[in-house]
Amino acid sequence: MTDLDQLTQSLARNLKRWRGERGFTLDQLAARAGVSRGMIIQIEQARTNPSVGTTVKLADALGVSITTLLDYEQGSQVRLVPAEQAVRLWSTDAGSATTLLVGTEARGPLELWSWRLMPGDGSRSDPHPEGTVELLHVTAGTLTLVVADTPYAVGAGTSATFEAHHPHAYRNEGTEPVELTMAVSIPPVR
Repeated sequence: MTDLDQLTQSLARNLKRWRGERGFTLDQLAARAGVSRGMIIQIEQARTNPSVGTTVKLADALGVSITTLLDYEQGSQVRLVPAEQAVRLWSTDAGSATTLLVGTEARGPLELWSWRLMPGDGSRSDPHPEGTVELLHVTAGTLTLVVADTPYAVGAGTSATFEAHHPHAYRNEGTEPVELTMAVSIPPVR
């Protein structure tokens, strides 16, 4: 498969995914983007390579970056955000501060969890509905996050996000307790 074929397939898959996530019909997306319904059908069926301008219009109408729309990574996407990459939005001389740890482009119900895993403990999760995203921030210890059979070491101060429609697990393979905060974004029922 050529790079162009891979890009065409990725754009088709991602356009369908994000249109579904946003709950847009073909006609609604066409109206929002100023792109014909026929063009969107051709793109979603991987029968055409649209211009950059058309791709940007579609990304803007979906509220995602062009990078997100063109991303052709296969399998589970896990993004780790080390502490030094977190974004401090504001702080005061008294010591108050806010820090954006990790974000995602998802919508729907959102859950916030506090976890504590003792050494040797773990928890497996069945796949959630397509479009479910989990974000987590480890505050103590080192979490072993397993997504689609791939383990990731997530140390204290590191954040991560992943698509949770894959089997996943949380394990403490260390000698000290693991503490983390997790948010789960679930797509709305249509």
